[in-house]
Amino acid sequence: MKLIIQPDDGMTPVLLAIKKAKKAIDIVIFRFDRSELEKALAAAVGRGVVVRALIAHTNRGGEKRLRKLEMAFLQAGVTVCRTADDLTRYHGKMMIVDGTAHIYGFNYTELDINRSRSFGITTREAGIVKAAAALFQADATRQPYVPTNDHLVVSPESSRKLLSKFIQGARKELLIYDEKISDKMMLKLLKDRAAAGVDVRVIGKVGKAIDGITTTTFKRIRLHVRAIVRDRKSVFIGSQSLRRPQIDGRREIGIIVPRATIAKAVANVFDSDWEEAGEELPEAVGAR
Repeated sequence: MKLIIQPDDGMTPVLLAIKKAKKAIDIVIFRFDRSELEKALAAAVGRGVVVRALIAHTNRGGEKRLRKLEMAFLQAGVTVCRTADDLTRYHGKMMIVDGTAHIYGFNYTELDINRSRSFGITTREAGIVKAAAALFQADATRQPYVPTNDHLVVSPESSRKLLSKFIQGARKELLIYDEKISDKMMLKLLKDRAAAGVDVRVIGKVGKAIDGITTTTFKRIRLHVRAIVRDRKSVFIGSQSLRRPQIDGRREIGIIVPRATIAKAVANVFDSDWEEAGEELPEAVGAR
């Protein structure tokens, strides 16, 4: 497994994966404005790689751009599928290249990649890759998705169960990046962990003040990441916030990584961001 840190790593790991592709690329798109990525996908088609793009049927304010992207891909020889409209959003960010799954917290946009804090994971672990391929196929053909892997976190099918279990497993520390935590069940779980002596810190916002949970707002760059580090031994990275719509009503994709090396690397970024931002008192949370 490999960790991608944004904005530090930029487009390089995404472009490199595409340029190395020999057989197949499946890419899930919610937002997209990178011309170099569009050219790289077209070049992959030109050298015989089968490229399939699953493009969201809608996003806020960007439907015309999505339809324009579809036409450009079709002209380049990319097989284009559009997501269904049964969920309020198809918000996941994922790519599968020749047996490697790439799970991203960021969109393929200049804003997300160059000017936002986010993370991504690439993995060749067979169970995760198989589950990711099954998810792509299900959404591309508008068929039900059945979860088969406890490390691939998919909303709405498995995220509530897997994220709840992940949070409940914390014994010492939870470091959370989240724009706004508001799901009642998740707030209760965090409250319970804090009451049990777990150090719970959030870069972002919490829907209401909770004793034992401290927060801060990171202002140097945009916060677009959703990540949870548990005891510096495992980490969740994905597109879903701990909010009910993103857990129960939208297509979101994330991954739980039980590797201390990666968890510690994310924790180190969190520590640096936390120190730079400055801790806020819990009493101030509900006033935002």
